[in-house]
Amino acid sequence: MRVVLALGSNLGDRFETLQGALDSLFDTPELEFVAVSPVYETDPVGGPEQGPYLNAVVIANSGLEPRTLLDRAQSVENAFGRVRAERWGARTLDVDLITVGDVVADDPELTLPHPRAHERAFVLVPWVRADPDAVLAGRRVADLLAGLDQDYVRPRPDLTLQDPE
Repeated sequence: MRVVLALGSNLGDRFETLQGALDSLFDTPELEFVAVSPVYETDPVGGPEQGPYLNAVVIANSGLEPRTLLDRAQSVENAFGRVRAERWGARTLDVDLITVGDVVADDPELTLPHPRAHERAFVLVPWVRADPDAVLAGRRVADLLAGLDQDYVRPRPDLTLQDPE
């Protein structure tokens, strides 16, 4: 199955955290790297006052169950010091499962596709750069982006994530 994960960080060495997360995620058996987007700097959306994020999207193939992928994502977040003290608060690392194949789930712990991905330019801009033909819930990601403010999503050509080792 095709898996799309969104990475974000706004505390500490944001770029090193994203690279470390990318490398750590692909230490997982049955998770095969396909692509990673360019890095973007974004203003926070919602939540308390906080600094800007670095964001990227990773595409993989996997035969793992969605719950197993969520557990792995949370394990990587924890390894990078993620603290869940405040909803939409600052964080060292955020790893969100955006889609897992065509799986639709509405569970309190895991909703697929991600319930707000369609309205988040900080997810959709990097995603369409990694996969120009991407589709979310039957709609082209490029079409979803057309109706969103993208001004707060700024490319960082000086930062390039390396394919995981």
